[in-house]
Amino acid sequence: MAEQEDFTLLPLPDQFAHKNWKARKLGYETAAKEFATAQPNAPVVRDFINDSALWKAAVGDSNVAAQGDALTAYNAFLDIAGTEGARKTRGSTITPIVEKGLTGRPAAKAAALEGILLLIELDKPDPVVEELLPLLSNKLPKIVVATLGALRDIYHAYGCKTVEPKPVLKLLPKMYGHADKNVRAEAQALTVELYRWLREAMKPLFWGELKPVQQTDLEKLFEPVKDEPAPKQERLLRSQQAAKEVAAAAGPEEGADEDVEAEEDAPIDLEPEFEAVDAFSKIPKDFEERLSSAKWKERKEALDDVFTAVNHPSIQEGQFDGVVRGCAKSMKDANIMVVTIAANCIEAMAKALRKSFGRYRSTILASMLERFKEKKVNVTDAIGAACDAVFAATGLGEVEADILEALKNKNPQVKENTARFLIRCIKSTREVPSLEQAKELSETAKKLLVESAPGLRDAGAEILGVLWKIMTDRNMLNHLEGIDDIKKAKIKEFADTAEVKAKWKPKAAPPPKPAAAPAASGKRPAPGSKRPAPAKKAASRPQSPPLMADDPHLAPRPTSRPAAKPAGGLRPPGAGLKPPAGGLQRPSTGLKAPPSSTASPRRQTPSLEPEPPATPSSRTPAARTTGLANRPLSKPSTAPPSPPHNPQASSLSTIERQELLDLRAELALSRQNASELRQDKVRLSAQITELQNQNAQLIEDHTRDVLSVKAKETQLVRARSDVEVAEDRGNGLSREVERLKREIARLGRGRGASESDGGGADPSYARPGAAASSGRSYTSATARSGDYSNGTPSHYPTASFSSSEGKENIPDLAAHSPGSSGHANGKPERNGDMGPPPPRVERDRYDSNGREAMQRSQSDGVESWKRAAEVTQNLKARIEMMKARQNIGRGQ
Repeated sequence: MAEQEDFTLLPLPDQFAHKNWKARKLGYETAAKEFATAQPNAPVVRDFINDSALWKAAVGDSNVAAQGDALTAYNAFLDIAGTEGARKTRGSTITPIVEKGLTGRPAAKAAALEGILLLIELDKPDPVVEELLPLLSNKLPKIVVATLGALRDIYHAYGCKTVEPKPVLKLLPKMYGHADKNVRAEAQALTVELYRWLREAMKPLFWGELKPVQQTDLEKLFEPVKDEPAPKQERLLRSQQAAKEVAAAAGPEEGADEDVEAEEDAPIDLEPEFEAVDAFSKIPKDFEERLSSAKWKERKEALDDVFTAVNHPSIQEGQFDGVVRGCAKSMKDANIMVVTIAANCIEAMAKALRKSFGRYRSTILASMLERFKEKKVNVTDAIGAACDAVFAATGLGEVEADILEALKNKNPQVKENTARFLIRCIKSTREVPSLEQAKELSETAKKLLVESAPGLRDAGAEILGVLWKIMTDRNMLNHLEGIDDIKKAKIKEFADTAEVKAKWKPKAAPPPKPAAAPAASGKRPAPGSKRPAPAKKAASRPQSPPLMADDPHLAPRPTSRPAAKPAGGLRPPGAGLKPPAGGLQRPSTGLKAPPSSTASPRRQTPSLEPEPPATPSSRTPAARTTGLANRPLSKPSTAPPSPPHNPQASSLSTIERQELLDLRAELALSRQNASELRQDKVRLSAQITELQNQNAQLIEDHTRDVLSVKAKETQLVRARSDVEVAEDRGNGLSREVERLKREIARLGRGRGASESDGGGADPSYARPGAAASSGRSYTSATARSGDYSNGTPSHYPTASFSSSEGKENIPDLAAHSPGSSGHANGKPERNGDMGPPPPRVERDRYDSNGREAMQRSQSDGVESWKRAAEVTQNLKARIEMMKARQNIGRGQ
């Protein structure tokens, strides 16, 4: 039997690559022990950092027992190798850890999960998550289940504020469609874990892709989580641990508590990343022209085209000034559908452009707030959504001026909707309002408390309540003075129930730093410091007390300027005897008056309060031997001997004190100027808004005038057309009247000729066959024989119908006219059927009546065509009567 090989004599890399699993297992155990006691720069650590392929084979060892030891050794290696070891090995080890470790024995599974968490802790989570996501598409369900479980543990340990949740949320619908039930169950567990951190904000990213049954099942799983408190990060990255240690070392008032709270309050970005679309090129070129159309449908279609162009999650920046101005103009449109579409366009543009939309805010926001006067709920909702999008793209400080101006509107509908918009802004802002903003908003809200409308009073109370929740009692109680208890209780109720995203935190004052000591003899002064004044100038102001920088009354006021570093060799503040009090006081109390010259100097002890300083005549300048602060004190003497080592100390302190006074004066002046500039800004913003409104009103009036002129022109054209039609009809009637006059005159001449030619004819004479040849049947002889008593005929001819033709038999006038075929030489034939003609008097009377009627029709035909038509009908009726009489007379 061959002697067994001694594997301990082999180097560790050879043991890791050995064919015998026992050799590999021994190598893993040895490596784990060495890594536990080695230093980061040890050769064994550097070897495994440079050769990452060793770990790829080790963590995926085919032998189960050896693999467990390999994972333990890998974790020990990561712990000592740090960020460099994690970065160089994670690309080759994550996949075998999941495939072999997370699907193996419980001990190996725990070691594999700890390795993945260590890889995240040592660097950052994004590369690790990127390596895990492709494993969700593996064909083996157990690997998919292991990957989902690892992701769930990662989010549980580090939270969604450290690990980006969007890539995982996008893949969840695919996991719910997996054929394996274990995969679906693990996907549900991962979704519940994500819901603990994100709540309802995560649903827009994937909820719409799930089936209704899946949504119902998840809602049931979410119910227990809703009652749980907000989760906290259980495991910190190495970078977070280092920051926490640094903050803890800085002091408890500036320590880790504030950093942790700030990190917990940081928002989780769940906005999906989209590629920006070039929307400006898709906007119609004739948009402004179509928007000025008199037809509301054309204006709506123009805005619909703009909405289609800009309705994208992200669009590229462009010159949208004309589009925004058009939407602002449409806010005053009389048609509510146009207003709604314009608001939708602004909302889509603000959401797509985000911060870039801020430069259009002054053009559109005031117009939208003014349109809140609309009573239609769907219109005000659309405008409110657009205002919210504009606020999200800008901020509370930028929209404040427009909101305060709109709250002065006389329309209660505008004031109430604007107040609701302000409440939403304060609740959703992540920037704490400044003290000046809080004061302005509080004063405006207090004015709403005395309004007559209940909705305005409630809105004012809610504004104060939300501000109270953000700004705390320290900053809000002074603004609530003068409000009665009932209203204050209502405000407190709103403050208790308000959900805000910002919280005011007082800034800790920086610790007092000792002033820099004056330069010793033979040394140059520090750069930027003033040179000491001559002795004469110092002696000209003997009443100024010396500056004691270590006095608690001289604590420096917090400013934006960097403080001077203390000179080396100075004692720490509070060591030794306290210096004499005096000099500069606190910024809020100003300077103390110089003490009386009769005050006797005393040596100050640590247990006694500081006494007022002596006058310069009795103070010894040698008391300040090292500078302005932390210097030994000497007993003052009556004579002021000049110290040989620092003769310019007194003048230096005077100059510095004067400089401090000048700086405070400059600071007060700067604050006053800033306040004035802020007021000027608000005033100018109000003027700009007013001018914009006036300009928009003028444009609207001009458009209305143009439309009115066009309407008047259309009416004028129609009236002219009606006049022309009436004139044509009048001319036609005049021609018809003339024709009828000529016809009557002609008939009159023909009748006269007939009377003159056939006056003695036998009335009973008739041409044989005349009735038969005419094809007409006439009435009986009794009906034809007219009874002319007093010149008036007693019977009128009646129309009869021929049985052979079925037509109405009307006497033919042409048969009796001169020149017709029924007469000889223009004279009527004497037939036995024709009766005597009517008397001349009757005919003349009818002729005169016809002439009078024609004269009246000629005079009134142009003025009234209706009257002309009636006259014409009467004339036609009389002509028919005359024709009938002539036929009757001829028939007799």
